[in-house]
Amino acid sequence: MNIKVIAGSTREGRFSDKAAAWIATEIQKQDGIEVEVLDLQDYEMPFFDQVISPSFKTKPYENEAIARFTQKVDEADAFIMVTPEYNHGTSAVLKNAIDWVSPEWNNKPVGFVSYGSVGGARAVEQLRLITIELQMAPIREAIHINGEQYFPVVMGGGDSDALLANYGDKAQSMITQLLWWAKALKSARISD
Repeated sequence: MNIKVIAGSTREGRFSDKAAAWIATEIQKQDGIEVEVLDLQDYEMPFFDQVISPSFKTKPYENEAIARFTQKVDEADAFIMVTPEYNHGTSAVLKNAIDWVSPEWNNKPVGFVSYGSVGGARAVEQLRLITIELQMAPIREAIHINGEQYFPVVMGGGDSDALLANYGDKAQSMITQLLWWAKALKSARISD
């Protein structure tokens, strides 16, 4: 089973890289799981500007970062997207990365780790709608790190490891649900 964790922010002083590394470590506590963090800082993708939608393309896009990212998405059996909440939504860089890929997302489950005002819940709600359009299966369990816990850590130089440790039980519940869906959908994709 191959799980990809996507760090959905590239801004300086971000928290998504810390949350992505943490949830990847939590996933590794399961047997037989391969996990990889896809840090969007490592994939310099331009804003989507193609005439042809990814769902209709007949050959890979030529941009090297997009080709690498698409290959990583294709390898995965499931995803966890780590997202901040910016202006009641997800980050532009995460939405753009999602938009560059289409069939490689299909029929795979996705979970969410979010942070910010109201725990990033509005960003996750947007991502649920987006991922359904991509024929993904967003799972119910999610981790929402509330602003009153998150902001002092990020802006005040607090201990992010201690903050994330508070979410260990919630992480295991989410991972259990994600893996159930990953196994079911992988079996269905194989038998198709």
